[in-house]
Amino acid sequence: MNLRYASSLLCAAGLAGAAQAAPAPAQVSAADAAAFSSCLSQLRGQALQQGVAAGTFDAHTRGLTPDMSVIASLDAQPEFKTPIWDYLAALVDDERVADGQQALRQWHAELARAQAQFGVDPATVVAVWGVESNFGKKLGGRPLLTSLSTLSCFGRRQAYFRGEFFATLKIIQQEHVRPERLNGSWAGAFGQTQFMPSTYLRLAVDFDGDGRRDLVDSVPDALASTANFLQRAGWKAGMPWGFEVTLPAGLDTSAAGRRNKRPMSAWAAQGLKRADGGALPAGDLQAGLLLPAGPTGPAFLVTRNFDAVYSYNAAESYALAIAHLSDRLRGAGPFVRAWPTDDPGLSRAERRELQSLLIARGFDIGEPDGLIGARTREALQTMQRQAGLPADGRAGLKSLQWLRDNAGQPPAALNAPPAD
Repeated sequence: MNLRYASSLLCAAGLAGAAQAAPAPAQVSAADAAAFSSCLSQLRGQALQQGVAAGTFDAHTRGLTPDMSVIASLDAQPEFKTPIWDYLAALVDDERVADGQQALRQWHAELARAQAQFGVDPATVVAVWGVESNFGKKLGGRPLLTSLSTLSCFGRRQAYFRGEFFATLKIIQQEHVRPERLNGSWAGAFGQTQFMPSTYLRLAVDFDGDGRRDLVDSVPDALASTANFLQRAGWKAGMPWGFEVTLPAGLDTSAAGRRNKRPMSAWAAQGLKRADGGALPAGDLQAGLLLPAGPTGPAFLVTRNFDAVYSYNAAESYALAIAHLSDRLRGAGPFVRAWPTDDPGLSRAERRELQSLLIARGFDIGEPDGLIGARTREALQTMQRQAGLPADGRAGLKSLQWLRDNAGQPPAALNAPPAD
């Protein structure tokens, strides 16, 4: 089972590190309230068997009411598929690179100490921090006890979420963390680098020496805990995660895949070369060929260290974002080969610009925050129909350029129905 199930669900729905404020609580029906109360009574015995004290359970479940909106999130099937070039454009942009390099400087001593203890380089740890919470700016606003108790009693995967609910109660009990400090995603991930509660209990470390493992308010604890996670997942010091490569013409890519690893020497014999012009490493270092957009897009040879990052959130696009951001933090540039699209994705700054232009046209989409939600997509679809673009609600460069070129057009002209 994915150790970070919650984060993989978040990535499926949009972009990692884009936690949003919790919506206003919806009114709970009498039937749901009764079912929730009955469920909590049944969970009490299980919690005690798992090491939660009766006093802890009673004190922190008294007065709990379910938040049924998390069930909607659990069951959501996102209708908007994010192309990998959109996903990476927002997660690995110049803004995040600059913020990450500042974080490397600010936390240099702690990161060096974590590297000495766990063997994970600072850039990789900071890349996880940047993608997961935008360096602590987006921690999520949902109370874990409310979300996880609801998910323990309604919807799918109740057994999994019950384990996380009990783990949250243990954190309160063992670590003396105030419940109001335990806020996160709708599925229970929390802290600077978004650990699930059970992962916290196993892998969080006290790195600032205050006697507490605090992933919310202690950056040193969060960074070191992330390094510990990656080391336990198989990270090997000194091994690259991989690198972009160029493929020879006519290469049979039917055996491509992260799991189908071969020695570097075998890949070199087939004519693969590093995209930056360097030679492939000599020897038997095992690597798999990753083609996230098929053979016409950027290609990568990835090692076991890529797999370690993948275990943090079971999505290859996520692992590639972490890997690429870590390279950018070390001074590397963008990928050499372009993505196979004539409509590239937008950085967060460009997304905010696009939203500002839509707002200037009279669209009610809220504040320009760079997150492409339902209201922004609906506004884009209206605009795209006017522009003669595919009305898919996607925030691409063509839509942004059209808005720039037509910035002086009156809002009414844009919002009017198309002529017959």
